[in-house]
Amino acid sequence: MPLLARLPAVLLGLVLCASIPLANAQTLPDIQRLVKQNQMPQALEKVDIYISTKPKDAQGRFLKGLILTEMGRPADAIAIFTKLTEDFPELPEPYNNLAVLYAQQKQYDKARAALEMAIRTHPSYSIAHENLGDVYAKLASQAYDKALQLDSSNTATQTKLSMIRELISTSSKPGAKTAAPPARPVAEAVKTPAVESPPKATPAATPAANTPVEKTPEPVATTKPPETKAPVSAAPESAGNEADVNKALHAWASAWTHKDVKSYLSHYARDFQTPNGMSRKDWEAERSKRIDKPGKLQVSIDDVSISFEGEKATVKFRQHYTSATLKSSASKTLVFVKSGGKWLIQQERIG
Repeated sequence: MPLLARLPAVLLGLVLCASIPLANAQTLPDIQRLVKQNQMPQALEKVDIYISTKPKDAQGRFLKGLILTEMGRPADAIAIFTKLTEDFPELPEPYNNLAVLYAQQKQYDKARAALEMAIRTHPSYSIAHENLGDVYAKLASQAYDKALQLDSSNTATQTKLSMIRELISTSSKPGAKTAAPPARPVAEAVKTPAVESPPKATPAATPAANTPVEKTPEPVATTKPPETKAPVSAAPESAGNEADVNKALHAWASAWTHKDVKSYLSHYARDFQTPNGMSRKDWEAERSKRIDKPGKLQVSIDDVSISFEGEKATVKFRQHYTSATLKSSASKTLVFVKSGGKWLIQQERIG
């Protein structure tokens, strides 16, 4: 079964990620053109020269891993991507590509573990979620196959195995995923502890707004005065809250920029929804490790939009992140809650 159906590639439906944002636009695009032209030896030679001048550059090393994969040197590619996961544990792409290579070698448990790490790093990374589903399908196929070896008369297992094999066969067919490599801004996973999207809240005011008040004169008499006064009193309160939330947002970004870990973590509420149910202690240790990396950081914010629902404020904005090795711009959403007179972050997600 071919590993590479695109640069991204497909294996049992698994998609090999082929790009991370380019921080250096002088040489790497030329190497990528050689890759697209299938001139792998020349591309490998040039990427080695590039890495010799920038040994800590994640993009160049990542590209070398792709080239080695295309050249049919999976062991060397695995070594490259493994080292990247050690040096840049916040990047999901090396984990994803390790999983594809492990799956090619039928090491599905290793593939599953790598994909789970990719998702833990970047919960909204759809490619890793899709790949993990394919790996689970293959593991299920092996389990059902083993069950039939032990009991060949089990018709239910036969049906399940047939369905799984059909699913694997369908997901392995080339389709829309065989297109050219997507230019996808993924490096924001390096900067922020992304979390799963929260369930949508149901507006509590909707039923009351649709209730015909003419048929209930007594309730109308008691509820009408607050309704008419609410807009008058809410306007200045909302305006004040918006200013406070905006101030908290920029203070959070400033603490991050200045690598003030204690101040940065203080902007998160006690009930902050950590990624994938991590303990608060582990999440704080992980964030501290990332922020304390050598080199300067710069986090800036623009296009801020704030909306309120009760004691919660949903803030959507554009985040620009620059470090010694990475540069990205991505949409982001923070949900603030008011606690002890302060606005603190309860939820955080990309998009």
